[in-house]
Amino acid sequence: MFLSIFSDELFLDASKALPIIKDWGGKHVDFRGMINGKGIEFQTDDELKSLRWQMDDLGLKTGVLQSSLCKVHLPDAERQKAELEKLEGLIRAADALNCHLVRAFNYWQHADNDPELGVLAVRPDEMDKVLTMFNPVAKRARKAGLQFAFENCGQTAEEVIALTEALGIPGWGLGWDVSNYLDKLPVSPENATDYYEKCLKYARLIHVKATSILPELAGVKVPWDRVLRGAAATGADLPISIETHNPQGSPFTHEEASLKAFRMIQKVWPSGAPSSVHEALKPQLSFQRSYADDPVRFVVVGLGMGRFRCKQLSETQGCKQVGVVDTNYDRAKSVGEEFGVPYSADINVFLNDPSVEVMYTVLPTGLHGSVSEQCLRAGKHVLTTKPMDVTAANCRSLIETAKKSGKLLGVDFDLRQEEMTLSLKKAIDSGYFGHLLSAHSTLHILRTQEYYDENGAWRGTWRYDGGGAMCNQGVHEVDRLQYLLGMPKRVRATIKTQTHAIEVEDLGFAEWDYGNQLAVRFFSTTSYPISTWYGRLELHGSAGAFVYSAGGPEGEGVYYGKDNQWTQEVPYPVERAWRQGSDAFASAVRLGTPIVTPPEEALKSRLILDAMYESGKNGGCWVDVK
Repeated sequence: MFLSIFSDELFLDASKALPIIKDWGGKHVDFRGMINGKGIEFQTDDELKSLRWQMDDLGLKTGVLQSSLCKVHLPDAERQKAELEKLEGLIRAADALNCHLVRAFNYWQHADNDPELGVLAVRPDEMDKVLTMFNPVAKRARKAGLQFAFENCGQTAEEVIALTEALGIPGWGLGWDVSNYLDKLPVSPENATDYYEKCLKYARLIHVKATSILPELAGVKVPWDRVLRGAAATGADLPISIETHNPQGSPFTHEEASLKAFRMIQKVWPSGAPSSVHEALKPQLSFQRSYADDPVRFVVVGLGMGRFRCKQLSETQGCKQVGVVDTNYDRAKSVGEEFGVPYSADINVFLNDPSVEVMYTVLPTGLHGSVSEQCLRAGKHVLTTKPMDVTAANCRSLIETAKKSGKLLGVDFDLRQEEMTLSLKKAIDSGYFGHLLSAHSTLHILRTQEYYDENGAWRGTWRYDGGGAMCNQGVHEVDRLQYLLGMPKRVRATIKTQTHAIEVEDLGFAEWDYGNQLAVRFFSTTSYPISTWYGRLELHGSAGAFVYSAGGPEGEGVYYGKDNQWTQEVPYPVERAWRQGSDAFASAVRLGTPIVTPPEEALKSRLILDAMYESGKNGGCWVDVK
């Protein structure tokens, strides 16, 4: 997902608003009105070319065309003709700006207090009227390649969902303004998890209003941290669009309110590997730590994903962020100022500071070992992100350095913190499945070439990434399988580079042999045609079965099967003990509790990866894991 902003919410013409948004650090802009004094659908070809040139010159991209198309209730024929003409303007704009995602409406509009609001979801006769009237628009838009996201404005989210299901057009869905009608739900915003999960299943874009996030403005407040975590867990390429709607009487100018909302969303932007949507939407557990008055002092090294680790640290009792490091000084300065901590492009500034206890290494994988060893030799504990490094030899060197230094070394495989994983592990160990026979893990992701090219193009290289779809993305699932089932004796794999200009694989699949009846298959791709993080884990034994899915067409689900019956009731529920990796590691530093993923355990996933890559490079032969 990505952050965007309506250009006209600054109440400036687009030509003046775009440089301001660029100065804020914005990368995407949504267009609606105030473009040469007109709406986006009324621009001439020359005006669209000029707008595209300005966007290209500033390095900006169009996020969404935010139109008012069909925002009228069951209109007459003359109005329908006018809307079709408006649609032609949107098609021209979509082609000129290379953005075919359009916020639209569908000829169904009611006032907020109208008793007819909501009936479209339950009245087939009214649905037939809308579908008949809207069909010419839908037919033309689909032919032009537009992707419609219908806003829940003048209609509820349930009405939008019912309409999109009736239309049945792939890729069309909900333009979700989360704050709209949130106060009409039978539960509070804090308890609306099921509603959020349903909306995210259909969402194609998300709107953020200033009143929903700024404490200075009155309005229904959205738990944006949870909603955005849920959005991230879908894996979809969702625009999160700031539609400020600065209210009358606001203490802020329109520009100030837009910037404040922009910054607030940046602060709650989610971190970490995607988990299930349901888990992501749950209120974050707040663990009380006995050492809260003496928190463990962390410095984050590397501020790509590291910026998100900074956010985690700021939210975790018993952890204190005391600095950030990045070789890009401007990035270090930006993140340091955001979190109010010292910053530097020189790691030695913090290695020489005796008050620093833990260095959190969040760098390209090929730098994990060398930088972490430098930190250990300087007398600091080290927590590193996954995988430990690009080869088992580098991992072993790091483990040896940690032993000699007497300092702690951990790896943040956070799927080991999740209740689903912990509960499944207990069910396996308790004999729920009998003797294990089969496990099957799949991961489907869309990664663009831009993803691989950014930040110096380290991703997709053997030297700095250590592998592709099976390693960078799939390593969490490799670790989870190993955690649940133990180490295979040998593996064989096939790796392919199908759709990206990279050294490593964007598709890999493998078979793991345990030397007994257990057969395991693992699959991972970054060439999936749909923006999602779609994972499945299936397991069965002689007495029971398990199915878990997330991010895919069947939606969220955890199922246990036994005695010819399926249930979503977890037979051996286990509550999580740690908020995430830094929480657990801080406890190990301060109280001596066991590290959740000690280095010797983290090494195992690298050993499996190395064996799979050796097999894949040699025709898929069996390779011993050692």
